[in-house]
Amino acid sequence: MATILGIESTCDETAAAIVVGGTRVLRNVVASQVEIHARYRGVVPEIASRAHIQGILPVLRESLQSDGLIDWDSIDAIAVAHRPGLIGSLLIGVTAAKTLAWSLGKPLIGIDHVHAHLYSVMLDTGEAPELPAVGLVCSGGHTALYIVRDWLDVTLIGSTIDDAVGEAYDKVAAILGLGYPGGPIVDKLAQGGDPSAIRFPRTLLDRDSLDFSFSGLKTAVLYHIRGVPRRGESVKEHPPLTLSESELANVAASFQAACIDVLRLKLQRAAERFNARSIIVGGGVSANRGLREALAQFGLPVHFPKFAYCTDNAAMSAGLAQVYFARGQFSSLDLDAITFSAFRA
Repeated sequence: MATILGIESTCDETAAAIVVGGTRVLRNVVASQVEIHARYRGVVPEIASRAHIQGILPVLRESLQSDGLIDWDSIDAIAVAHRPGLIGSLLIGVTAAKTLAWSLGKPLIGIDHVHAHLYSVMLDTGEAPELPAVGLVCSGGHTALYIVRDWLDVTLIGSTIDDAVGEAYDKVAAILGLGYPGGPIVDKLAQGGDPSAIRFPRTLLDRDSLDFSFSGLKTAVLYHIRGVPRRGESVKEHPPLTLSESELANVAASFQAACIDVLRLKLQRAAERFNARSIIVGGGVSANRGLREALAQFGLPVHFPKFAYCTDNAAMSAGLAQVYFARGQFSSLDLDAITFSAFRA
């Protein structure tokens, strides 16, 4: 079993982790930038890059403060999420990882961030999903389906054609004046609302499609709050509705119900088409309590990560790197930072 140091800097989280044997997390350190970007209601790439520069060394130092870990000699390999993500952010983590690997003489393992989100269900559990599994990665930047036949045999089978589901949550939260990030706020508010109060659209695309679209749902919420503009008129010209707390909760619950219905139906389609034996759900939206409750009765075993590993973290990359390490698959020191995922249609 290898002891692997993982580094994460794909977007707005500077993170480092130490994982033993692919599942036992000794240390998981995350420096969040949420407060920095909240005023902009979204991630500003240049600001994120500068924050990574400031945070990378303190995060690495803190990650080594684990019981039983004394020095760098205890590390067997360096893993880094080198794709997909914001190029400026990626470069900070990749440069740090390559520098450590070269200076310490340790193997380097490049990890696809989205791939790692699928693997996150293994952390601190060791419960391996029965394969083949249908994997769903749902976050602010990704909503995609995969067929997982082996941890290194993963195929993209469906993705969003516009907004990611987490992005839709953020935009709806902004429409409702709820703050950023929107996902946890809307999820909490929805717990006190009626999911059948408003019939928002469920965009399913073609009859057999495994792709997603959440842009229309977001617009439906906007029109519900602002009204449908007339020809040549901007929706901003309509004054927003003044909603009571209960009405606001109903909007949140109805929006969330529409999102979950689409995710659940697409998972069902994929599971039937590929004869899946289990379901894997990863990414920031996998922390959504409404989604977890809805999939509890899915009909197949559904594996979620522990809450600590839903949002971006380095433990998932360090854990997945164990699979590459065991099979002797390493990266060279000319490893590139790449903005797109290895899994594309």
